Amino acid sequence: MTIPATPSQTVGPYFAIGLTKLVTTDLAGAGVKGEKVTIRGRVLDADGNSIDDAVIETWQANSYGKYAHPEDTQDKPLEPGFKGFGRVATDDNGAFSLTTIKPGRVPGPDGTLQAPHILAAISMRGLLKHLVTRIYFPDEPGNAEDPILKLVEPSRRTTLIARSVPGQEGMLEWNVICAGEHETVFFDY
Repeated sequence: MTIPATPSQTVGPYFAIGLTKLVTTDLAGAGVKGEKVTIRGRVLDADGNSIDDAVIETWQANSYGKYAHPEDTQDKPLEPGFKGFGRVATDDNGAFSLTTIKPGRVPGPDGTLQAPHILAAISMRGLLKHLVTRIYFPDEPGNAEDPILKLVEPSRRTTLIARSVPGQEGMLEWNVICAGEHETVFFDY
Protein backbone atom coordinates (compact mmCIF):
# COMPACT_ATOMS: atom_id res chain seq x y z
CA MET A 1 0.00 0.00 0.00
CA THR A 2 1.33 3.43 -0.95
CA ILE A 3 0.25 6.54 0.91
CA PRO A 4 0.31 9.66 -1.28
CA ALA A 5 1.87 12.83 0.06
CA THR A 6 -0.54 15.61 0.95
CA PRO A 7 -0.39 18.64 -1.30
CA SER A 8 1.95 21.41 -0.22
CA GLN A 9 0.24 24.49 1.16
CA THR A 10 1.14 28.12 1.51
CA VAL A 11 0.44 30.16 4.60
CA GLY A 12 -2.92 31.87 4.54
CA PRO A 13 -5.14 33.38 3.36
CA TYR A 14 -5.40 34.79 6.87
CA PHE A 15 -4.97 38.51 6.29
CA ALA A 16 -8.49 39.41 5.19
CA ILE A 17 -10.03 36.99 7.66
CA GLY A 18 -8.14 37.73 10.86
CA LEU A 19 -6.22 40.98 10.50
CA THR A 20 -8.50 43.47 8.77
CA LYS A 21 -9.94 44.85 12.00
CA LEU A 22 -6.38 45.32 13.33
CA VAL A 23 -5.26 47.61 10.49
CA THR A 24 -3.79 50.86 11.85
CA THR A 25 -2.75 53.34 9.17
CA ASP A 26 -2.45 56.46 11.37
CA LEU A 27 -0.04 56.08 14.29
CA ALA A 28 -0.10 59.70 15.44
CA GLY A 29 -3.34 60.98 16.90
CA ALA A 30 -4.26 64.64 17.25
CA GLY A 31 -1.84 66.66 19.35
CA VAL A 32 1.08 64.22 19.10
CA LYS A 33 4.37 66.12 18.91
CA GLY A 34 6.77 65.58 16.05
CA GLU A 35 7.17 65.94 12.32
CA LYS A 36 4.18 64.25 10.70
CA VAL A 37 4.98 62.13 7.64
CA THR A 38 3.09 59.85 5.31
CA ILE A 39 5.01 56.89 3.94
CA ARG A 40 3.64 55.30 0.82
CA GLY A 41 5.04 52.61 -1.39
CA ARG A 42 4.54 49.23 -2.98
CA VAL A 43 5.53 45.66 -2.21
CA LEU A 44 6.95 43.98 -5.32
CA ASP A 45 8.41 40.62 -6.30
CA ALA A 46 11.73 40.13 -8.15
CA ASP A 47 10.05 40.76 -11.52
CA GLY A 48 8.42 44.02 -10.41
CA ASN A 49 4.97 42.45 -10.04
CA SER A 50 2.83 43.78 -7.23
CA ILE A 51 2.14 41.64 -4.18
CA ASP A 52 -1.49 42.28 -3.35
CA ASP A 53 -1.79 40.36 -0.09
CA ALA A 54 1.13 41.63 1.99
CA VAL A 55 0.79 43.08 5.47
CA ILE A 56 3.38 45.51 6.82
CA GLU A 57 3.61 45.92 10.59
CA THR A 58 5.62 48.84 11.91
CA TRP A 59 7.04 49.64 15.35
CA GLN A 60 8.77 52.86 16.27
CA ALA A 61 9.73 55.27 19.02
CA ASN A 62 7.94 58.58 19.51
CA SER A 63 9.49 61.94 18.59
CA TYR A 64 11.43 61.93 21.87
CA GLY A 65 13.04 58.58 21.06
CA LYS A 66 11.01 56.52 23.54
CA TYR A 67 9.13 53.31 22.76
CA ALA A 68 5.69 52.72 24.29
CA HIS A 69 6.94 49.50 25.87
CA PRO A 70 7.73 48.56 29.48
CA GLU A 71 11.30 47.54 28.57
CA ASP A 72 12.10 51.10 27.43
CA THR A 73 13.20 52.60 30.74
CA GLN A 74 14.59 55.84 29.32
CA ASP A 75 13.61 58.97 31.22
CA LYS A 76 11.76 60.45 28.25
CA PRO A 77 8.09 61.37 27.92
CA LEU A 78 5.40 59.07 26.54
CA GLU A 79 2.47 60.48 24.58
CA PRO A 80 -0.94 58.87 25.09
CA GLY A 81 -2.07 59.67 21.52
CA PHE A 82 0.92 57.96 19.93
CA LYS A 83 0.49 54.26 19.17
CA GLY A 84 4.01 53.37 18.00
CA PHE A 85 2.60 50.29 16.24
CA GLY A 86 0.95 50.21 12.84
CA ARG A 87 -0.39 47.62 10.44
CA VAL A 88 -1.21 48.25 6.80
CA ALA A 89 -2.22 45.89 4.02
CA THR A 90 -1.34 46.23 0.36
CA ASP A 91 -4.07 46.82 -2.19
CA ASP A 92 -4.54 45.16 -5.60
CA ASN A 93 -1.52 47.08 -6.92
CA GLY A 94 0.72 46.17 -3.98
CA ALA A 95 0.42 49.73 -2.66
CA PHE A 96 0.26 50.82 0.97
CA SER A 97 0.27 54.06 2.95
CA LEU A 98 0.69 54.96 6.61
CA THR A 99 0.86 58.24 8.52
CA THR A 100 3.10 58.69 11.53
CA ILE A 101 5.70 61.02 13.00
CA LYS A 102 9.43 60.97 12.47
CA PRO A 103 10.80 59.14 15.53
CA GLY A 104 13.57 60.46 17.73
CA ARG A 105 16.93 58.77 18.08
CA VAL A 106 17.09 55.70 20.29
CA PRO A 107 20.05 54.02 22.02
CA GLY A 108 22.06 51.55 19.98
CA PRO A 109 24.76 49.00 20.76
CA ASP A 110 27.74 50.02 22.90
CA GLY A 111 26.30 53.41 23.89
CA THR A 112 25.79 54.61 20.32
CA LEU A 113 22.71 56.40 19.04
CA GLN A 114 20.64 55.05 16.16
CA ALA A 115 19.31 57.35 13.46
CA PRO A 116 15.54 57.88 13.39
CA HIS A 117 14.02 54.75 11.87
CA ILE A 118 10.92 52.58 11.79
CA LEU A 119 11.09 48.82 12.14
CA ALA A 120 9.00 46.96 9.54
CA ALA A 121 7.92 43.32 9.33
CA ILE A 122 6.39 42.10 6.07
CA SER A 123 4.16 39.02 5.90
CA MET A 124 2.43 37.52 2.88
CA ARG A 125 1.06 34.33 1.38
CA GLY A 126 3.71 31.68 0.89
CA LEU A 127 6.16 33.30 3.29
CA LEU A 128 6.70 31.10 6.33
CA LYS A 129 8.88 33.63 8.16
CA HIS A 130 8.17 37.34 7.95
CA LEU A 131 10.75 39.69 6.45
CA VAL A 132 12.23 42.25 8.85
CA THR A 133 13.70 45.52 7.68
CA ARG A 134 13.93 49.21 8.58
CA ILE A 135 12.77 52.48 7.11
CA TYR A 136 15.26 55.34 7.50
CA PHE A 137 14.61 58.99 6.66
CA PRO A 138 16.20 60.92 3.78
CA ASP A 139 18.75 63.67 4.46
CA GLU A 140 19.05 62.57 8.10
CA PRO A 141 22.50 63.45 9.51
CA GLY A 142 22.29 60.50 11.95
CA ASN A 143 22.22 58.01 9.06
CA ALA A 144 26.00 58.36 8.62
CA GLU A 145 26.68 57.17 12.17
CA ASP A 146 23.85 54.68 12.63
CA PRO A 147 25.44 51.42 13.86
CA ILE A 148 22.89 49.17 12.11
CA LEU A 149 22.95 51.04 8.81
CA LYS A 150 26.76 50.85 8.88
CA LEU A 151 26.47 47.03 8.78
CA VAL A 152 24.89 47.28 5.32
CA GLU A 153 27.03 47.51 2.20
CA PRO A 154 26.95 51.20 1.09
CA SER A 155 25.48 50.40 -2.34
CA ARG A 156 22.51 48.60 -0.68
CA ARG A 157 21.68 51.23 1.97
CA THR A 158 19.38 53.08 -0.43
CA THR A 159 16.89 50.20 -0.15
CA LEU A 160 16.37 51.20 3.49
CA ILE A 161 16.12 54.97 3.06
CA ALA A 162 12.76 56.45 2.06
CA ARG A 163 12.75 59.12 -0.64
CA SER A 164 11.11 62.52 -0.46
CA VAL A 165 8.30 62.97 -2.97
CA PRO A 166 8.98 66.19 -4.93
CA GLY A 167 6.33 68.86 -4.41
CA GLN A 168 4.59 66.94 -1.61
CA GLU A 169 5.76 68.12 1.81
CA GLY A 170 5.72 65.38 4.43
CA MET A 171 5.30 62.61 1.83
CA LEU A 172 7.91 59.86 1.59
CA GLU A 173 8.15 56.88 -0.75
CA TRP A 174 9.60 53.54 0.35
CA ASN A 175 9.19 50.38 -1.71
CA VAL A 176 9.81 46.79 -0.64
CA ILE A 177 11.35 44.54 -3.27
CA CYS A 178 11.18 40.99 -1.96
CA ALA A 179 13.87 39.35 -4.12
CA GLY A 180 16.16 39.88 -7.06
CA GLU A 181 18.88 42.31 -8.03
CA HIS A 182 17.36 45.32 -6.21
CA GLU A 183 16.08 43.37 -3.19
CA THR A 184 15.41 45.38 -0.05
CA VAL A 185 17.87 44.65 2.76
CA PHE A 186 16.27 42.30 5.31
CA PHE A 187 17.63 41.50 8.77
CA ASP A 188 17.68 38.31 10.84
CA TYR A 189 16.31 38.98 14.31
